[in-house]
Amino acid sequence: MTGTTALGLLLAHLVGDYLIQSHWMATEKTKRWWPAIAHAVTYGLPFLLITQSSVALAVIVATHAVIDRYRLARHVVWVKNLAAPKEFRHSWAECSGTGYPQDTPPWMAVWLMIIADNTIHLAINAAAVIWL
Repeated sequence: MTGTTALGLLLAHLVGDYLIQSHWMATEKTKRWWPAIAHAVTYGLPFLLITQSSVALAVIVATHAVIDRYRLARHVVWVKNLAAPKEFRHSWAECSGTGYPQDTPPWMAVWLMIIADNTIHLAINAAAVIWL
């Protein structure tokens, strides 16, 4: 992957996930499929400048819809935190909001989950553009 492609992927992700996403999409995508699909489709638009592979675009859009609809980043965060010593592990019931335990400062838990979400999206997008 060239540096130009990598920069394009990052910018397409930021534009699609933050500039194009409406408040309605952001607040409703975890509750219903229609806002999640609308967000995923509009999210995919900037990637038309990066790749013309219909398979890569389909993977980028479909995975984005599923990841955002179910807030899968919180599951990834919770699972990775299970690598801690037993006394630092927390049940899913305590961590289901963000993947972090409830004693984590709310601002920190939310931002760490957002960072995990962005990392998952960027990794999938890069793989799709490189290999598909």
